[in-house]
Amino acid sequence: MDYLKVSSKSSPASVAGAIAGMVKDGVPVNIQSVGAGAVNQAIKAVAIARGFLIPTGVDISCAPTFSDIDIDGQSRTAIRIAVYVHRLAPSDATTIEQGAGKVAI
Repeated sequence: MDYLKVSSKSSPASVAGAIAGMVKDGVPVNIQSVGAGAVNQAIKAVAIARGFLIPTGVDISCAPTFSDIDIDGQSRTAIRIAVYVHRLAPSDATTIEQGAGKVAI
């Protein structure tokens, strides 16, 4: 499985564009981050991508998992984030756009 690798220096807007593009192309989106700063940037990117996609009738959610990985011979714990795609009915997209607390899915 391929992962978008996000670091603490990654631009959330750029990662969000990659996420939105992959979702539109029907490509599964999985993100891998190591460290608090990297996870922060990855979650910001998912939130921004969600804002890009909702007006098109698509919503996304995510689920994190831990994974032990090897980086330069050292064992590290990564956070892997699976992104799930939800198609919205036209009325659902309007509800989500209009009210921050009114998510009807």
